[in-house]
Amino acid sequence: MEQNNTLANLGESESLRRTIGKLIQGDYAIVGPGDDSAVVKSADGRFVVTTDTMIEGHDFKLEWSSGFDLGFKAIASNVADVAAMGAKPTALVVAIALPGDTQISWLEDFADGLNAGLTQLAPGASVVGGDLARAEQVFISVTAHGDLEGLEPVLRSGAKPGDILAVAGTLGKAAAGLDLLQSDILDAKHAFDDLVSIQLRPMPPIPAGVLANKAGATAMLDVSDGLAKDASRIAKASAVTIQIDKSALLGFEAVLELAALRLEVTPTNWVLSGGEDHALLATFPEGVEIPREFKPIGRVLESTGDLVLLDDVELQANGWDSIRG
Repeated sequence: MEQNNTLANLGESESLRRTIGKLIQGDYAIVGPGDDSAVVKSADGRFVVTTDTMIEGHDFKLEWSSGFDLGFKAIASNVADVAAMGAKPTALVVAIALPGDTQISWLEDFADGLNAGLTQLAPGASVVGGDLARAEQVFISVTAHGDLEGLEPVLRSGAKPGDILAVAGTLGKAAAGLDLLQSDILDAKHAFDDLVSIQLRPMPPIPAGVLANKAGATAMLDVSDGLAKDASRIAKASAVTIQIDKSALLGFEAVLELAALRLEVTPTNWVLSGGEDHALLATFPEGVEIPREFKPIGRVLESTGDLVLLDDVELQANGWDSIRG
């Protein structure tokens, strides 16, 4: 019976068989799940690799995140890091630990979320392996790989004075969605389900990473911890000052105003300090054709202390801290 189909009852082999059988096949896997290791092709000969974790109670709550949501989000957060290097996502390895009384249907739902994330965000990429274990709470770890396709990686340290600062993707929506989920106002999350959706299933502009690289981006990163904090990372790595044009953020704030009014907060904080949108923040030399996916929001100045300015006022590097929360 379905209620007896828990991980503890089915065991590792049967649980994996049911889950792996659901995963899509990608374009880059020569040997996929089933052996001791995967074999992935990379025409460039080089590849980028990144890893991330998601821990129940710290990074998500099961009361509002389904297995599907977490599978999708695990893909989104990792392929965004690959895209931020100017590379194309190709293959991912996913490890997950779950309580023994977890229904196998939850794990199958997680696999469906992985598939949906790959299909929508990184077509051609696939999950090529991983691990399944038992734990007291849900723990997800993903390692993602990407192909540079003959291009140089875009680092955080390449921004130059005179460059244009630009962003692709959303700012503040995921943070607004999180506040809505945490709100005591019962109907709030349903009234703004588009914002909640971005928190549960982020939609980073993955193809924009390669486009930025081809356009000559000098620096780039994934806005996972907030615009102010991540801009400060470029400033420090490149030894420059980042100046953000406050008026360029008004459009991002405008789409959040109704939700902000409902929660009696200001949308500015969501835009500046809210994380998990996984937008791409990049710098481009002045005069180059910036991809249309990117909206200019500021400039790079000579360093006066590796600062981030909002107009002419120093902006504190506030945002998400994975250790402090």
